[in-house]
Amino acid sequence: MTKKNDKGEHETMKLDRRQFIKQAAISSAFVTAGTLFPGISFGEWSKLTNNSGIISWQKSPCRFCGTGCGVLIGVSDGRAVAVKGDPNCSVNKGLCCMKGYHSVQALYGKDRITKAQVRKDGKLVEVPIKEALDLIAQKLQETKDKYGKDSVAIYGSGQWTIPDGYVASKLFKGCLGTNNVEANARLCMASAVTGFMTTFGIDEPMGCYEDIDNANVFITWGNNMAEMHPVLFSRMLANRKQRTDVKIIDFATRHTRTSQAADTSIMFRPQTDLAVANAICYEIIKNDWVNWNFVNEHVSFHKGKTNIGYGTEDHFAFTDQAEPMSFEEYTTFLEDYTPEKVEKISGVSAKDIKYLAALYGDPSLKVTSFWCMGMNQHTRGTWINNLVYNIHLLVGKISTPGNSPFSLTGQPSACGTVREVGTLTHALPHGVVMDEHAREMAAEIWDVPVANIDPKPTYHTVEMFRALDRGDIRFIWIQVTNPMVTMPNLKRYREGALKEDRFVVVSDVYPTPTTDVADVILPAAMWIEQEGMYGNSERRTQHFDQIVDPPGEAMSDTWQIIEVARRLGFEKQFPWNQDEYIGKIWEEYRRFHAGPKHEMASYTVLRERSGVQWPFVNGKETRWRFNPKHDPACSNGKDFDFYGKKDNRAWIWARPYEPAAESPDNEYNFWLNTGRVIEHWHTGSMTRRVPVLHNAVPSSYVELHPEDAAALGVVSGEMVKIISRRGEVTMPAQINGRGVPVPGMVFVPFFDESYLINEVTLDAFCPISKQPDYKKCAVRLEKA
Repeated sequence: MTKKNDKGEHETMKLDRRQFIKQAAISSAFVTAGTLFPGISFGEWSKLTNNSGIISWQKSPCRFCGTGCGVLIGVSDGRAVAVKGDPNCSVNKGLCCMKGYHSVQALYGKDRITKAQVRKDGKLVEVPIKEALDLIAQKLQETKDKYGKDSVAIYGSGQWTIPDGYVASKLFKGCLGTNNVEANARLCMASAVTGFMTTFGIDEPMGCYEDIDNANVFITWGNNMAEMHPVLFSRMLANRKQRTDVKIIDFATRHTRTSQAADTSIMFRPQTDLAVANAICYEIIKNDWVNWNFVNEHVSFHKGKTNIGYGTEDHFAFTDQAEPMSFEEYTTFLEDYTPEKVEKISGVSAKDIKYLAALYGDPSLKVTSFWCMGMNQHTRGTWINNLVYNIHLLVGKISTPGNSPFSLTGQPSACGTVREVGTLTHALPHGVVMDEHAREMAAEIWDVPVANIDPKPTYHTVEMFRALDRGDIRFIWIQVTNPMVTMPNLKRYREGALKEDRFVVVSDVYPTPTTDVADVILPAAMWIEQEGMYGNSERRTQHFDQIVDPPGEAMSDTWQIIEVARRLGFEKQFPWNQDEYIGKIWEEYRRFHAGPKHEMASYTVLRERSGVQWPFVNGKETRWRFNPKHDPACSNGKDFDFYGKKDNRAWIWARPYEPAAESPDNEYNFWLNTGRVIEHWHTGSMTRRVPVLHNAVPSSYVELHPEDAAALGVVSGEMVKIISRRGEVTMPAQINGRGVPVPGMVFVPFFDESYLINEVTLDAFCPISKQPDYKKCAVRLEKA
């Protein structure tokens, strides 16, 4: 239980008898679970029965996905022992998913890394963390001196806190002079970024989660929201239960729990979402459902280069090119995408295409489109983002409550730490490295010569690990991510990391296949063992205090970077002391975003609230951007102001359908699709140490359609070999489980390091966003 005192703080409360019995039962369950799965190290939860019985509660965002649920962490005797939803957080309104409710248990696995380790004579041995930090600084400097500034790199994550990413960028881009800064959000959100930039000239959604409460129609584009964003999906279900006119449309390549809950489920062939989106636009124009007032005032039409390849070549570079086109030219372009023609390409009936178009085109309906990895992990990820925006722009259903094209994020701070802070090779906390003004601003704030900031981007994520393989990069520091599980075409990049004269530093909380290739391992503080901020999918910045102490010599990734920076001679740029550095870093970072287009809340305000949406101007959050009723940055005197583009208009793009980089053929006759399950998060390094979650799904599997399983002669639980041109993996089959692929497709969750499915996947990527396509490649199956 909790209550607030006069200062708005959560008071400590004594456990009553009922709560104590419940807590004891939970503790017993964890002790039992620890004996069931000897391969996974669980926390020593038996100690909870001996605590004082006093719990204090403090706010935090959840550690897991990009939804940004607010939670209250219960602490007893210096240990996090309980979690409940924060009723003051507008994101989840007191509700959590199963991962959120069990999140604190991820802190207490028995194999937690608490000491630094250095590889000596081929073996990792524990050393004092000071020795490890000295070695990192020494190797970084030696590598830079011998091979040049672009031979050193840092690879982070959308799980980085905002201060983590900020100091990483400041050290590497500002002080060391290399743009070798990337984050694993390149693997999940880069196409969303380039989609926003090419259509609107500015990044991040224009809407917010309140759209869920206002929409009549929800269309999920290749997005299993019921499992991937369950709290948001529950808000959609609640809206539908309260109102009779609400519909949920599942548009997907595989039947999932979202399909089961939807009013209509429409299956399409992989990659053909491009053609279907164009067919919807064709129907909107044909039936005169265009919102002409909106289009004439606020939209312009463009075409770009189309022969852009698939991002499979080394050193591949591509910059999108735009040419204006007329509405008549755009209409002519769409003539190749009639519903009847697209039915043959996509497998979606002309009737269903017309139905989708009618939903978007009905002026009485408010429509919100949701998507995540299904569109972004796509060799034409930028294009499909553009095409869904095209639909909303043609009918003017954008930037008003309930009318929103909404790209969801997968990681807790992929927006805040990667997109806002700019921890990608081309980006700065404001603007891009190619822009002189942005470099000058960064140099002034960082107190470095402007010449330090290189105007040329270096390596995006896939190319960064290719460069490590080639030897162009010799030193890499990996924080808060597990690329030796997540990289596509994985064998190539693991072998590259193990080559002679490569030095790999890994900061993490548990052993992983990535720590296995490390020369130095640093013990990292986890989530509420440090102070920090995340930024969620709806532009909401969420602060959390350090609530419990990290174990052993573990320290935050922010402070690890600061320690190394000082050893390299950059004390002036990193002057903060360990007692108050987060607030000072935040206020320095805020200077990059001053002004009504991106103003951030102060450190004081963030500490008071369960998240604040930006732009935060004159004490008020901005719910819907580009709409002058809500957005103080609008200044053109019209109903909407798409101020990201020089013409103050949103751009509709003519983007064609193109087939996938690799499609099934006679030899490799199945599609492979990869993704997640509700119980586990990303590579499972945290959730597989939570007994309840591990017990629910203890290992990965391959989903098959029943007809394909019968033809192969396998039943659930039998082993199946999945083979591609790059590798193979053998794993148990699942037939008629929670998800059912269409015939000719298999689906594999990637959370289990025992089954490295990314040894099979293809490292082709969208040439504009540089984001790889994990959603489709060609495989064949054999009964093992």
